[in-house]
Amino acid sequence: MAVERTFSILKPDTVEKHKIGEVVALLEASGLRVVAMKMMHMSRKVAEGFYHVHAERKFFGELVEFMTRGPVVAMVLEGENAIARYREVMGATDPAKAADGTVRKKFGANVGENAIHGSDAPETARFEIGYFFPGYEVG
Repeated sequence: MAVERTFSILKPDTVEKHKIGEVVALLEASGLRVVAMKMMHMSRKVAEGFYHVHAERKFFGELVEFMTRGPVVAMVLEGENAIARYREVMGATDPAKAADGTVRKKFGANVGENAIHGSDAPETARFEIGYFFPGYEVG
């Protein structure tokens, strides 16, 4: 198994509910280690650039509005098979379909406000980490 890095965002709904510590505790308990973290309020331009792959989709405007409504916490996580492990800890995109104990099951409200974002592949992780942590080395 390889140690790798992945990217995470605790979305505005998680920050508004004051659940940052609980989510980080779940991530750490799963064997992931936070190696970089910052809280920020995304501008429209930053959110549009980050989610550019969804620009043509119907939900893009709603997604950008949601992601800019309040602060988020961006993190770089590291661990054995970090991308797959993190996806497992996050749970299904729809909190109603997420497994018990996952972040989205515990803290997500619906598909739109689902508490957390994570990279889905090594290439995505490289882009996402670089987008929020320029110059950060990704293993």
